[in-house]
Amino acid sequence: MGKDVIIACDFPSAEQTIAFLDRFEGRKPFVKIGMELFYAAGPQIIKDIKSRGHKIFLDLKLHDIPNTVKKAMSVLSGLDVDICNLHAGGTIPMMEAALEGLTRPDGTRPLLIAVTQLTSTDQETMERDLLIHEPIDQVVMHYAKNAKKAGLDGVVCSPLEAQKVHDACGKDFLTVTPGIRFADGDVGDQKRIMTPAAANEIGSDYIVVGRPITAAEDPVAAYNRCVEEFVK
Repeated sequence: MGKDVIIACDFPSAEQTIAFLDRFEGRKPFVKIGMELFYAAGPQIIKDIKSRGHKIFLDLKLHDIPNTVKKAMSVLSGLDVDICNLHAGGTIPMMEAALEGLTRPDGTRPLLIAVTQLTSTDQETMERDLLIHEPIDQVVMHYAKNAKKAGLDGVVCSPLEAQKVHDACGKDFLTVTPGIRFADGDVGDQKRIMTPAAANEIGSDYIVVGRPITAAEDPVAAYNRCVEEFVK
């Protein structure tokens, strides 16, 4: 899969999600299904969206003991999503177990990526709340290297860190970057952010865009703007 814009469909119901996707009139954007929608609508929403022809990033950020994550990933492997994820902070053994659980009997599996540090976390918050005092860039790189060592396909990171992750882990190690805002848009609760054009320049493989598209007056136009800026 090449560069792409992933729309974060953070809606509270299946009905709102399908109504939103209907606005694209035959286009099939890559979508992210997160906790809110998955917990509200269950696995059926994945099947419904997949049957419409969309690629899906299932964003549930698993983080538990290795055996529990392995079993959960085994269940998720049956949903035919394209990407799923977990927290790199769960350690290498957990990531290895997740990969084992996600791999189907025929050897196929979705891409598996690890969350490094959330884009709502900055240096001050990380030090105060998590008692991690190393520079956040170093923490992200360490988590990314652990994910690569565990056999994962890439990481979720801030676009500010995408090029450094590629430098540390190779150009084929995927960087999926939320925290995307238009230059003239509201930053919301994100702290480590970048525009689509800048994310393209710095080497992000995928950008995840939520409110700048879903809350726009014309979501299709906002999506097209993202694609034009990012996929050059």
